[in-house]
Parts: sequence; C-alpha cells; structure tokens
Amino acid sequence: MQTTSWAGCHIPLITPFKDDLSVDEAGLRKLVNYYIEEVGCDGIVPCGTTGESPTLDHQEHARVIEVVIKEARGRVPVMAGTGSNSTKEAIEMTKHAEGSGASASLQVCPYYNRPTQDGLLKHFEVIATSTKLPLFIYNIPSRSARLIEAKTMIALSQIDNIIGMKDACGDMMITMDIMRATRVSKKKFYILSGEDALTFPMLTLGGDGGILAVAHVIGKEYREMIKLFRAGKINEAREIHFQTLPVVKALFIETNPVPVKEALTMMGLPAGKLRLPLVPLRPENRQILRDTLIQFGILKG
Repeated sequence: MQTTSWAGCHIPLITPFKDDLSVDEAGLRKLVNYYIEEVGCDGIVPCGTTGESPTLDHQEHARVIEVVIKEARGRVPVMAGTGSNSTKEAIEMTKHAEGSGASASLQVCPYYNRPTQDGLLKHFEVIATSTKLPLFIYNIPSRSARLIEAKTMIALSQIDNIIGMKDACGDMMITMDIMRATRVSKKKFYILSGEDALTFPMLTLGGDGGILAVAHVIGKEYREMIKLFRAGKINEAREIHFQTLPVVKALFIETNPVPVKEALTMMGLPAGKLRLPLVPLRPENRQILRDTLIQFGILKG
C-alpha cells in the first residue's frame, strides 16, 4: 500500500478562475508546473478547501483533479480532495480520482449534518472499502462543526488503506494522543499539519510535514524548514518558523483562500476571481498583506 512517502510540504492548490468565473485550466496547469519546478513541493492536493471545492460543481471537481494529475505527470504525488458530507458522493468522487490516476485521497470530516463518532467511523470505513487508494482523514472542526475525536482517529488508523491525517483540530492534546497511539503501530501513519503556523511545533512532536495553504507563497521556506528539521538542524528550522510567521499571519488575515489568491495575483501568478460567497480582501487588509510581502522580499516595494 505505502509505496509513496507522504512526508514534506504539500500544496493544497487554489482553483484559478477566469473573469467569467469558469475554471482557468491554463492557469491551473501553470500553477502545477510552478509548484513542482520552481518551488519544489512534495505533493499537490487539488479540490480542498483552499481550492474552493464547496463552489465547484461535480463536473468541475472531476475536471480539476484530472487536469492536475495529467499535468503533474507523476513528478509528485497528487492527493485528490474527494470528501463530502454524503458518503455516497464521497465514494463516487474517490472512485473517479482513483480511475484518473490519483496517488491518494483526502477525506474531509462530514460537515453540517454533524454525525456522531460512530457515524464518522462508519462513514470513513465504507469509503475505505470502496477504493484501493490510500486515504488521509482531514480533521477540521472549525469548518466542519464536528471534531473527529482521538479515539475515532486511532480506530481509523487501523484500517489498512487509511494511512494518515491532515490535522487542523486546533487542540494539540488531541493531536498528541493520536501521535502517541499511532507511533507504535506496525503501519506508518502520517500526520500532516493543516494548521500552517503549527507546522514546526508538530514536527517537534513527530509530525511528518503539512498540507499548507501558505506554501503557495512561502513554499520554498516551509519545505526547507521541514528538510532542516528532518536533518536534525532544529535551530535552523526554528529560525525559518519564526521568520515566516508574519507572512503566515497575513495570509490568514481573512478567510482562506482569499488572502492567498490575492497574494498570488500580486506575485503575477494565475489566481483570478473568487466565487461567492467569498469576496475580495478589504482594502485595509490588502495593504497589510502587500506590506508584509514587501517586507519579506516576496514583492518589490
């Protein structure tokens, strides 16, 4: 099952839109190549929250995944976001991603319908049995309104093709409980940060890297931080963590991916419009973002 290492810095790719709000496929291809060739990311994750997946219809969702996989050409693994609050829909999207050549699937915690822990367990179990793809479970209660508790995640980690999690639970005690239980497992269970600012602290506890929206802008720095940490150069990695923290804060000054798409536009990369209900950055926050990117040397003054 685990022929690919999932450690490192993964890009939860934005979905660029044209002025008419259709998917900009040429821009999407450009971004894939930029992050592989220029940034040197360790993986790409299309159709996640940062990719505005809630506003993609099923056909667009499938097409974005197909384009990313085709353009990546096996240079880095593609972890397709195929989760849903409908188990049936998640299975359909996951099977499509598998048939399209995805390397893995990211399964978000079901949102809005707020299942019990037993319901969550059953949801992910059924999806896992429907596919041969490795699955990562995305724990993000701030968006899904339901926490995947440590005991549930630990139980899920025992399923053969559930090989990791994207952790944005916001509670390091929960994260540590999961780490403590899974680190002695015979099967490698990857723990990737989904809280960008906590990537370094999670590395110190045994985390493997992250799926990081800020890597759209400071991907080289975050990849280097992870690389240095894994090489035992802890102090150097810590320096990058603190140096980049103002950029991380600025990139979350409003709801993700609004600041990220604005930053990419400033950098001359294809990002395009936002789909409602997301709206552009407020002018004062746009200025804060721009000033921070200039200060960090990402933009010229």
